Parts: sequence; structure tokens; C-alpha cells
Amino acid sequence: MAGQEKISFDIRGMTCPSCEVHVANAIKSVEGVLSVEIPGWESSEAEVVAEQGIDAKSFAEAVLQAGYGASVRARQPVDGKTSSNGKGDGRFDLMVIGGGSAGFAAAIKGAELGFKVGLVEAGEIGGTCVNVGCIPSKTLIRSVELYHQAGQERFKGISTSQGPIDWPQVIDHKDELVRDLRKAKYSDVLKAYPEITYIQGTATLRGGNELEIDGEAYAPGKIIIAAGASPWAPPIPGLAESGYLDSTAALDLREIPESLIVLGANAVGLEIAQIYARAGTNVTVLEVLPRIAPFEDEEISAALTGYLENEGLQIVTGFQTASVEKAEGRYTLRGTQDEADLTFEAEQLLVATGRRPNTTGLGLEEAGVKLGKRGEIVVDEHLATDNPEVYAVGDILGRDMFVYVAAYDGILAAENALSQAGRVYDADYIARITFTDPQIASAGLTEAQARERGYEVKVSTLEMKHVPRALAARDTRGLIKLVADASTDRLLGAHILAPEAGEMIQTAVMAIKFGITVSEMRSMMFPYLTNAEGLKLAVLAFDKDVAMLSCCAG
Repeated sequence: MAGQEKISFDIRGMTCPSCEVHVANAIKSVEGVLSVEIPGWESSEAEVVAEQGIDAKSFAEAVLQAGYGASVRARQPVDGKTSSNGKGDGRFDLMVIGGGSAGFAAAIKGAELGFKVGLVEAGEIGGTCVNVGCIPSKTLIRSVELYHQAGQERFKGISTSQGPIDWPQVIDHKDELVRDLRKAKYSDVLKAYPEITYIQGTATLRGGNELEIDGEAYAPGKIIIAAGASPWAPPIPGLAESGYLDSTAALDLREIPESLIVLGANAVGLEIAQIYARAGTNVTVLEVLPRIAPFEDEEISAALTGYLENEGLQIVTGFQTASVEKAEGRYTLRGTQDEADLTFEAEQLLVATGRRPNTTGLGLEEAGVKLGKRGEIVVDEHLATDNPEVYAVGDILGRDMFVYVAAYDGILAAENALSQAGRVYDADYIARITFTDPQIASAGLTEAQARERGYEVKVSTLEMKHVPRALAARDTRGLIKLVADASTDRLLGAHILAPEAGEMIQTAVMAIKFGITVSEMRSMMFPYLTNAEGLKLAVLAFDKDVAMLSCCAG
């Protein structure tokens, strides 16, 4: 059986026994396939035995040509055996470097599989999300949202008088929640897993399966690196000398600045910019690319720009920063936009130009772990590095930097490392959320991306003013944009700008993941007076003018 592998597929779009035949024939057409088994069209699965090394894209393209979708769930040698340990020194079957979301997920999965796990953390337990990322930022967002809403005349007859926001109290409440969640979701969780040993220290790889933690040598069966990422700043003249806020420091300020320049207009920069603007700061957002939220659909970016400018934020795109200076407590940024010289001044400067993996000092190159152009660890579809004893997960991979993806990575890598599960990384369908107000929530391909990939595209765009829930809430900001394949009727992408977009997107995520067609979504009932009903209306808008429909009419 040498040289063969078993590949498990998720198949999308099978609706009858004839579909089984079409999919099986499509897979058999790929050179190197030895056998195909589909356990009924209802299973949405296929098991294939093939020669090792066939590119997964070959299968996906063949199945797509037949009118269906396919993604690899797992692949492993036919003669692969469960359990991959016995090579270590006996103390740990698995050593996880990094005590954040990805590391905890990997460690817990290792414990659940019955292995002894070491979990190493050099800094604060809990990693980015609970300490300096998701939890503190979303807590501040909610605080200023409530303050902002109290000052809006959205409901006639309600007084909007209010005093200045008590910012030190807001920060204290944020810090309290961070401490509570760090204890409840990380420190206390370890008590439930006696198989996990927590080690406070700095780990350095020494090659093979060997590493040191503060000078003490270990040789676990496998190693998973989950060391995360940190804020990164571009090499702008004068920036390092002047000093600046990164996202961590910006969430800890105990005084509201009179003015703030935000360099970078992706999720982190936009969220923090709106936080301080709503707290009373004069905010200017500078972005080098042609639009804010530059990786979202263009219509979403344009609409959000208008809403932020209506709140008083100054948005400048296509700005090339030439220099930064700080004198007498104020920052001066000089640069160009369309070859015109521009200068901006503010009391504080936030640099939110992305994050880079924490790979320095881990001994990765010496251990045979390949790094990419931005210092990210390079892995295969199983999250294994070039060193077969070492896997990597989470933000250190430099992609899909979301806490839920990090947890997914950790589980997948632990199963592959410890039991040769052969699971394949697949995050094409994941939701991306920016917690501005209104929020951005998206999944799948933008219209431009779909056209670039050669799809025959059809698009539906629905303004939130057509959604009854938005009308009842007296807040009709935003839009829903759906992108579908006109030839197969399958949803390719969903892009939402709305006050509760993050609560709406998962329906579309599931449609993309499981190949649910626009017609199938149209036939489903969505509950009235919910924001999710907006997705049903957006589906109807492919073919109808929803303004001409009565309530609940499909």
C-alpha cells in the first residue's frame, strides 16, 4: 500500500442519486485516483484512495466542472497508524509554545486524546484576545456606543442631555472584565485537565523534537508553536524616535486625548478611531490604500466612510506618510496624497498598520522551520512545518488572524500531530467582522475577487432601509450585498454593513460552506422582525424589487 493515501472530501450540491454518479465520475477523471466511495448523496461526503501527492485543486476543479463543490477534509497515508509518539524523553507527548487561544485549544485537544501535554507561556496567560485584543476593545466599543446613543436624537421626545464620559471608570471596568475572563477562561480551565502542565518560561527550539525552556532541556514527542503576533509599524522616518501608541497602549489610555491621528484603516485602526471619536477626540484616519477597510467589498468601504465622516472623523485615503515628528507634546505627520503635500497634527498618534508573527528568538531556522517573507511560519495543509516534529498554529502563521481560527488551528494541529488524523486546513468560508458601528461582517469572495477568478457573477445589493427590523429600530444604516455564481446558483460571498452585522453573517457562512444555493435560501422561512430576515430579502432582490413586497412576502 506504499505510496497511496486516503482522502476524505466534503461534497457540496448533491441532491439525488444521480449526483453521486456525476461526482464519482468527476473524481475518477483525476489522474492517479484508484477508487472512489460515496456513502449516499445525503452524506455530502466522498472517500478516495489515490496515489500520494495529487494536488487538492485537481479534485476541486474536476468536481466544479461537473457542477458541484468539493473540499478536502483530511488526507493520510493508507498505512498510517494512530499515535505518533514514543520518540520523546517520556515527560511530555506534546509541548505547546504559547498560552493563548490557539495554544490552549491544542493543549486541551491533546489532553482529550489522552496525552501528556506541556503548555509554555513567556508572558501573560491568555494571549492577545483576552488581554489586549478582542475583549478589551469590544468592551470599550460597547461603552462608547451606549454613551453615543444617549446623545443621539434617534427617538423623538427623548432627552439627549448628558455630561462628559467618565473615561477612567470605563478603563477600570475594562480591566476588571479582562482579569475576570483571564482567570475564568484560562487559569481556572487548566484545573480541569491534569494531563496539562503549565510552564511559565521562554522556549527555544534546538532541532528535531528538542527544545529548551529557560535553560532546561526537553524532548517531547511533538511540538506545536502558538506564539502569536504583535503590532507592527512601518519604517517611516522619525516614527521610532517620536514614539507612538500601538493598539495595546491605545486601549489603556486613562485620559481622552484632544486629538488623535490613526495611521491605518483596517479593522483595528477603524475600531479604535471610532472609540475615541465618540468619546470626544478629534480623530483623523490616514490610509495608504485607496479606501478604508481595503480588503472588504468596495460598496461596504464606501458606505462606512460616509457614516464615519458623518460622526466627525476625518478620513484621508491614498496618503503616503513621509515623516513623523514630535515636539512640545504634539505629533506632526507629513506626506502626500495624489502628489499634493499634506500635513497633519495631533496630541496622540496610533499606528495600526498590521501585526507580524512573533518568530524572533524561537530558534526556528536552526530547527529547520521555514519562515516566509514577513517572518511567518510556513506550514503545509496539515499545519506541519518542514521539521516533521513541529507544527504551528494561530497568528504566527500570518493569516486569518481571528481567535476562532486560532482555536480551529490548535485542535486540527493537535489531532494531526498526535494521531495522524490527516485533517486539512480549510478557512475559505470563515466570517470576518469589524466592530465599528455599523459593523462590517463578510464571508467568501467579494464581487471583484469572484470576477477575477472567472466566475459568471450575479449580485444583489439591499439597503437596510428595506429590512423591517431596521425600520422598527429607527436605524437603517447599511446594506447587504450577496455575490453568487450565475451558472450554479451557489452563494460565493456575503458582505453586510449594519449595526448588528456580526449577528447576521453566520447564515451566509453556512450557505457558502455547504453549497446552499440562492434558490434554496429563497425557499427557506426567515423569522419576521429580525435582522437575519435581511438575508432573505437580499436573496429575493436577485430577481425582485423588494420595495414592492408586503411584510413577510416572498
